[in-house]
Amino acid sequence: MKSVAHSLLVTTALWCSAAAAQDRTIYVAAYGASFEHTMRKEVIPPFEKATGVKVEYVAGNSADTLAKLQAQKGNQQIDVAFLDDGPMYQAVALGFCADLQKAPVYDQLYDLAQIPSGKAVNFGLTGTGLTYNKAWFAENNIPAPSSWKDIENPVFRKKLVMTPIKGTYGMHALVMTARLNGGGEKNIDPGFRVFKEKINPNVLAYEPSHGKISEMFQSNQAVIAVWGSGRAKALTDTGFPAGFVYPKEGGVALGSAACPIAGSRHAKEAQAFIQYVLSPDAQKALAIGAGFGPVNKTVKLDEKERVGLPYGSDEIDKLVVMDWATINENREAWNKRWSREIER
Repeated sequence: MKSVAHSLLVTTALWCSAAAAQDRTIYVAAYGASFEHTMRKEVIPPFEKATGVKVEYVAGNSADTLAKLQAQKGNQQIDVAFLDDGPMYQAVALGFCADLQKAPVYDQLYDLAQIPSGKAVNFGLTGTGLTYNKAWFAENNIPAPSSWKDIENPVFRKKLVMTPIKGTYGMHALVMTARLNGGGEKNIDPGFRVFKEKINPNVLAYEPSHGKISEMFQSNQAVIAVWGSGRAKALTDTGFPAGFVYPKEGGVALGSAACPIAGSRHAKEAQAFIQYVLSPDAQKALAIGAGFGPVNKTVKLDEKERVGLPYGSDEIDKLVVMDWATINENREAWNKRWSREIER
């Protein structure tokens, strides 16, 4: 009887443990493509094994995820959101993010990882520049791109691809174009003018899906793009002859941030997941698999692993930083103007 009672007790305990684990499911909204693959293969499984928390992955770009947060306001289904730095500043301002809990891992991060609100943290860094098809450039005796102004070259008519300005890469392109023509975040008119007159005729598509941008390269529809270093690395890893350059005027720093969602039913687990993403093991996996420069100073990458990544303070300091406060203040108006004047 004692043996049976013991077995029953053990079985009941295991069932309760399993039930608890089922209840401890967090929903993580984050990027698709190579980032999703790396997260599902290298980051989520060890976290689930160590904590017993199940992670459901909701793939989408930053604009998609921000739209989901807005649609679910007051009844959030997402526990952790991963967004580009610009949209993350919007998410924080709209009250979607909870305070980050203190943890030792935050002391291991570069200053650039910190977001002033204390409600989000940059977990990875890429740089926006120009991705191009090295084989096509060689075949047509065209030198590799070296300037932001190269995207104005008529030789790329209907061969250029980028995201709309609702996406971060498109916004970077608009602001850099404005800066190089006498304007900037506080005077965006030169950017719109040059886009309309010189860049727009070259654009094959303003494509929000990074997977589709990759397909456009592989089908030779597109030969040049305003894109991130991590995206270029992922394309190169498929065997495609992609090149990537930071223009001589400067590549643009693109922080990728995570925040715990305010009102989450699993706040503790959400905090733990973000802390794990900042750990050396997860940071290295995201660097190698998805092309995100690590923000944890303790991560070591060899020469091959760091190719194309912003790695270390010397590389990071060379990147141009956007004025996101000004951009986000004007973003709605700029989006409407973009639809009216550029992407019609």
